[in-house]
Amino acid sequence: MSFDKPLSKYICFFFLLSLLTGCKVFEPPEAPQLPATTKMPASFSNSTDSTSLGDVPWKTFFNDKHLVGLIDTALRNNPDQLAAIQRIEMARANYNIASGAMLPSLDARFRARSGNIYNNLLSGTIYGDRNTVTQTQNHFLGLQSTWEIDLWGRLKNRKKAAYARFIASEKGQHLLTTTLVAEVARLYYELLGLDNELEAIEKNIELQETALEIIKIQKIGGRATELAVQQFHAQLLRTQSLGFEKRQRIIELENQLNLLLGRYPQPIARGESILLQHLPVIVDAGIPSDLLLRRPDIQQAELELIAAKADLEAARAAFLPTFTITPYAGVHTRHLPSIFNTPESLVMGLLGGITAPIFQNRVIRSEFNRNVAMNKEAFYSYQESILTGYQEVVTNLQKVENYKKAYALREQEAEVLTNAVSTSNELFMAGYATYLEVVTAQGSVLEAELSKANTRKEIFLAVIDLYRSLGGGWE
Repeated sequence: MSFDKPLSKYICFFFLLSLLTGCKVFEPPEAPQLPATTKMPASFSNSTDSTSLGDVPWKTFFNDKHLVGLIDTALRNNPDQLAAIQRIEMARANYNIASGAMLPSLDARFRARSGNIYNNLLSGTIYGDRNTVTQTQNHFLGLQSTWEIDLWGRLKNRKKAAYARFIASEKGQHLLTTTLVAEVARLYYELLGLDNELEAIEKNIELQETALEIIKIQKIGGRATELAVQQFHAQLLRTQSLGFEKRQRIIELENQLNLLLGRYPQPIARGESILLQHLPVIVDAGIPSDLLLRRPDIQQAELELIAAKADLEAARAAFLPTFTITPYAGVHTRHLPSIFNTPESLVMGLLGGITAPIFQNRVIRSEFNRNVAMNKEAFYSYQESILTGYQEVVTNLQKVENYKKAYALREQEAEVLTNAVSTSNELFMAGYATYLEVVTAQGSVLEAELSKANTRKEIFLAVIDLYRSLGGGWE
């Protein structure tokens, strides 16, 4: 039985028809339009100064040499910082892979083919005498290149997406640097605040010990009761226990800071008291456009949006056929021993191919829909980063001003209550005040001193948060 030649023609015609109609059937859908962005206010708290606190390098911003040394150590040894550098290298490798896909490949090829073919198969029949065979050989040695013509921009968009993510990884490392600088500074000033609180507690312990000795003497003289002695003693014990709690908190913060520095627990060298520390220089927050240029998280979100859009364009191009050309050059012969001896064995040629996605519509469309969703997600993340950054700046600007005013009042309160302790002691010695009034006055001044130290610390933390929210600290 022989093959039906008209049937073969029909099969070829059907294949070509499917190839030509595939582009029409799987015409790339249009990318959905993203929502309009919300217009940003013109300034932060009616400030239109073009300078920004975020432009100040961290070594200039912080004026405590101990803190500068700690930050420098953290940037060199922090494990997260070192891991971020490796993420940049991975993104660089992905970009090189995407760039290499646009270049033609060049391969060395050796192909040896040998076998027996029955004559009845050569004549187009499948039944007959199978004893008559023909020996055939086909050998090739040379170079072959394959190059996909990026007619629809699929490879170009993949390269663009990889490059955007490579730059985004650098912005991610900048974001980590900004966060690390702020966290080291935060822990440092919290330690200074706890040092001041512990100093106030120890000062009050000395005062309370003196008051306890006085009340004991007065009891011996019959001017005070055992109840008064117990009240003073209980207050002293409470203050002493509070001191140990502060010491434990200091150890915990020191260990947290050492972890950021990438080292085992050890004492943290610190500068002068937080009450004597000078606040970092405060300049205007700058206009919102400067915020967009400075904050690494906003820059990273914008680059991720660019990458997602490029991926979406590449997914659209997947609906269209791909074109490849394959040039080759080498030697070709039917007898392997004479492959280099015959001049006629030198061959050179060019092959072309078209691949149309006819039966992969569901897979390609699903990939396209996934990229649509990723594009929208990147857009909303970008919008969220802008809103978050703006509200952080506004909040921290007001926080700095309000805590400054609160600290001025706390100073006055502590001074008044300190005078009240002296007054109550004098009145008690003269018999015009009770021991409960003295105890109350001593407890109030301790609370005021702790509150003053805490408010001073909050001013520094607010300034640090403002510096971070303006994108400072990564340079």
